[in-house]
Amino acid sequence: MAIALALVVLALGSVLFHFLSPWYFTPIASNWQAIDTTIGITFWVTGAVFVALSLFMAWAVIRYRHRPGSHAQYQPENKKLEWWLLILTAVGVAAMLAPGLVVWSQVVHAPQDARVVEVVAQQWHWSYRLPGQDGKLGRTHARYMSDANPFGMSPTDPAGRDDILLSTPELRVPLGEPIKLLLRSKDVLHNFAIAEMRVKMDLVPGLVTYFWFTPTRTGSFDLLCEELCGVGHFAMRGRLVVEEPAAYAAWLQQQPTYAQLGDRPAPDVTIGKGLYAVCAACHGAHGEGNLAFNAPKLAGQNAWYLERQLHLYKSGARGTHERDRFGKTMAPMAATLADARAIADVVAYIATLPDTRPANTIIGNAEKGRARWATCASCHGAEGQGIAATNAPRLQGMNDWYLARQLTNFRDGVRGVHPQDIHGGQMALVSGMLKDEAAVGDIVAYINSRGIRTKGEAQ
Repeated sequence: MAIALALVVLALGSVLFHFLSPWYFTPIASNWQAIDTTIGITFWVTGAVFVALSLFMAWAVIRYRHRPGSHAQYQPENKKLEWWLLILTAVGVAAMLAPGLVVWSQVVHAPQDARVVEVVAQQWHWSYRLPGQDGKLGRTHARYMSDANPFGMSPTDPAGRDDILLSTPELRVPLGEPIKLLLRSKDVLHNFAIAEMRVKMDLVPGLVTYFWFTPTRTGSFDLLCEELCGVGHFAMRGRLVVEEPAAYAAWLQQQPTYAQLGDRPAPDVTIGKGLYAVCAACHGAHGEGNLAFNAPKLAGQNAWYLERQLHLYKSGARGTHERDRFGKTMAPMAATLADARAIADVVAYIATLPDTRPANTIIGNAEKGRARWATCASCHGAEGQGIAATNAPRLQGMNDWYLARQLTNFRDGVRGVHPQDIHGGQMALVSGMLKDEAAVGDIVAYINSRGIRTKGEAQ
């Protein structure tokens, strides 16, 4: 009797939990209400079967319980029962599969006027490519890929010159227009999923997969990789921003094309040297850094990373947190650089400064840090040299005290919390593995142990 009662309670409790649970689908934001309907049908079919089987087992436990003097009878087959089970099972399976096949047919047939966007996935980063005014995407190939050409753009294809390349995890789309996403992966299996859009698809190396949707409301929606793609899988996040068509058109007009990025005039090192005079007061005449002023070493750091951080300071995405007192001193300094050209000039001058190794100041257990470094190495490189494609800066050979402070800031929510600092947000997730100062010291000590020869060091 206790077993039968437990089966009844389990069945009824599951039904009540389904209807009363606060955890359910996020409000839909696309045209795919049919997918919700299909999932609802699946819930009803499987739910009805679950309740029926649970109650039948409870009845069977009571009806056929052991009684003195009664014996079970062997019945090898029951054709009538088997036919009923066969028919009911077929009807249930068909009820679940048929609506899904109808919806799938709609998913794989994108409208002819759909706006095309290419999504490129790489551990653990999203980037995007949009066609220019010609409405066509240029050719790409893996042999062209490099830090300077992460999309693998063909330099000889004229159709790609007006393509818009977005190396940010944030994708913007206009409200009410069908969007066709072309999905490709540069390394392993990924999955593009936005819960509110109700459609998702794997990105398979060597293939171009696709799906489409029409956004039906404005807003910002989380983009997740829902395929286990490595140790940093949980940090592979992005954002879809749906805007009114006029706002989207204005944003799109401001994005540089592939040709414009390639045709930009080279930075002026001479001008950059003059601009650096303000920076030298804290960071040193040779960009060597100064602990007394809490100013890190700049010489030897990746140019693209320095440019990005200066832009973040200028936009207020960094250096505005109430507990980031050293970042607050940097924000007004970045404001002295008038525009992107000035930033490029000063970074170009920094690239000419001698890259000398600073003295180690952090004492930790490098062997313990080595185990944690496996996660970091996936983005920053085995030797901490930095990888542009993963938006991970150089760590080896930089000030260890500065690295320790930034890891602590990421972990404690001081840095990487601004919605515009998407890459910082990824780092904030990863730094959660460093539970205390000893863990921070261990991993920085391991970074200090890595030996990268730099300019000026003996060969």
